[in-house]
Amino acid sequence: MKLSRASVKKLILVAIALACPVPPMPAAADSPAPTRAQALASLKKPDPQERRRGALELETAGRMDDAPALIAALRDSDDIVRAIAEEALWAVWSRSGEARVDDLFRRGVSEMSGERFSEAIATFTRVIELRPDFAEGWNKRATTYFLAGEYRRSLADCDEVIKRNPNHFGALSGYGQIYLQLDQPDKALEYFRRALEVNPNMDGVQTMIERLEALEARRRQRSI
Repeated sequence: MKLSRASVKKLILVAIALACPVPPMPAAADSPAPTRAQALASLKKPDPQERRRGALELETAGRMDDAPALIAALRDSDDIVRAIAEEALWAVWSRSGEARVDDLFRRGVSEMSGERFSEAIATFTRVIELRPDFAEGWNKRATTYFLAGEYRRSLADCDEVIKRNPNHFGALSGYGQIYLQLDQPDKALEYFRRALEVNPNMDGVQTMIERLEALEARRRQRSI
């Protein structure tokens, strides 16, 4: 499927992921913070309030080992649980386990947000050098490369993310954005679908899929 550059530009303007507001879940002042084990157990409770509390605790105390439980919670029947679980996953993924690396990581995020892309790339490169197993360091550099228009380098870094974290729905949807910019909508559609398989709550990705499928249907209709 081949699209005009105008069509690609229209598609890329669609938001890939919509932010989900997470309501505060204050714990009682006289209650001790639950352990990770208790938080994981809470995610399996029938009471949605318990599941919300468990996901919220993992946002601050969770580890990479807890990611599968949070990914499962992305399909919870309660929309607030799903939203908190998504935020918790990003928090877990963004912790390297080493204070020095985490400080550099936060600096890189600040530089990227300030559109200081050269500085951010240098900072995330240092993060990767210090902790090459830290998938989110690769992901943030991939994002910075994308924002800087260096799509091939962004693709290469996305490959590194998925090697380390195959369920990284952010990187999967990132592939989709990159392939749209490279005018390869078929591949973009493939990766948007993969992202949605991991995280079905990405409304922006769902919209992109629907638009790409509609464009493909029109293309096929014209070819008849």
